[in-house]
Amino acid sequence: MKNFFIGRVKSLKYALRGMILLLKTEHAVISQFSLSFIFIGLGFYFKISRLEWIIQLFLIGFVLAIESLNTAIEKICDFIHPNFHERIGFIKDISAGAVSFAVITSLIIASIIYYPYIF
Repeated sequence: MKNFFIGRVKSLKYALRGMILLLKTEHAVISQFSLSFIFIGLGFYFKISRLEWIIQLFLIGFVLAIESLNTAIEKICDFIHPNFHERIGFIKDISAGAVSFAVITSLIIASIIYYPYIF
């Protein structure tokens, strides 16, 4: 039981280290993290409902998580094949496309949330 607990604490330490590395080094993550504060500010300004807060916070985490996975895929691709390669480019494009799906979906849902408050 003690080893299980120690293992979970170590896992948490590595996860927090990864989050900090992303926020210090990856411009896309930094940008999206910064934009999340705009939406959090809008939420307070418009006094969105509890359910809208849950949805908004989930979407922020969703976009940041997908962007983080995209970054990991790009780093692996660059490690495996540092020079340009058509198939590596294809993989990177697909990974970036996944982020785009997450961002577009989140913006549509944010529009649905904020439309009644703005108009």
